[in-house]
Amino acid sequence: MKSLSILGSTGSIGRNALQIIAKFPDRFSVRALAANTSIDLLAEQIRLFRPEIAVVGDAYHALVLKKRLPDDSQTEILHGQKGLIQASTLSSVDAVVAAMVGAVGLVPVLEAIRAKKHIALANKETLVMAGTLVMDSARKHGVSVLPIDSEHSAIFQCLQGNHSSDVTKIILTCSGGPFRCLPQEKFSDITLEQALNHPNWSMGEKITIDSATLMNKGLEIIEASHLFGLSMQRIEVLIHPQSIIHSMVAYRDGSILAQLGIPDMKTAIAYALSYPERLDIAQPFPDFARIGSLTFETPDKDRFPCLQLAIDACETGGTLPAVMNAANETAVRAFLNRDISFMDIPKRIRKTMNQHSVIQNPSLDDILQADQWARKFEN
Repeated sequence: MKSLSILGSTGSIGRNALQIIAKFPDRFSVRALAANTSIDLLAEQIRLFRPEIAVVGDAYHALVLKKRLPDDSQTEILHGQKGLIQASTLSSVDAVVAAMVGAVGLVPVLEAIRAKKHIALANKETLVMAGTLVMDSARKHGVSVLPIDSEHSAIFQCLQGNHSSDVTKIILTCSGGPFRCLPQEKFSDITLEQALNHPNWSMGEKITIDSATLMNKGLEIIEASHLFGLSMQRIEVLIHPQSIIHSMVAYRDGSILAQLGIPDMKTAIAYALSYPERLDIAQPFPDFARIGSLTFETPDKDRFPCLQLAIDACETGGTLPAVMNAANETAVRAFLNRDISFMDIPKRIRKTMNQHSVIQNPSLDDILQADQWARKFEN
């Protein structure tokens, strides 16, 4: 029986993880749940899984959550970063599913690693901001960091049974998002509703916008470099509109291994939860005859400058990836609030990055301060 803490339980990854966990009550138990403000859904999850603790974003939502629960509930309600740290370090927990969105996931994941909890990682910002610190700490404490992102899970699966020294490069695939074929002169007319209409994947708002700008793929380049110990020059990105091949690994003998499946996160989540075993989650296979063909394109960095901005941050290193990530989070939030246009997102990120004085080999405090500086930077 594996005991789990689910950080980000009301998001798409968290909900899918709990669906899988519910199918295997003899294999998994839930000790902690954490969300931000989705109180009604969290209350229902508490009733179903009866965790020891549940965490919300602030004291107000903690009070609201308590009122949603029956008087005889045994779940302790906590809030804020202290609550997240307690959820990630709980003595009864074996592994932490880090499915939060944004920089908020970094400190709880580091604390979980220090408490020797294994990590199933969907919170890519953790490695974008502090990949060296996180992976060094995981090695020091003998902790595994297993990816939940479909692309990184695909790479992880393609590496099994092979020597890392035989790897020539990895190939990250992406759908290209809703604007893959849109001419550049039309980008100024992009609406929020269009940007949120992803052709293949059902995800939260922030990651959906990141997919539309291709920033999501940029973040994944940085994440992959830390997860698999590869330089950025050995990571290639290909647009694959069908989203059937989730990523590939090329070996020095000319072989390329690919992991295929329908565009659904459940396979990657289940593998991270059960590794090295595979769970029978009744996932359908792709209908190759109906699909007909699988196609690939090179991403256009002129139309999607966020991808190049992430590559630049990865090449420079130090505190710049954290600044780039924070600038992206604030710009995406402004776009979701209809305060800026779609084309303003990369402009804001670039301006913030250009004004930052990079610190190489940063401490955690350096990274957190850089993150806060970027969020306060006046664009």
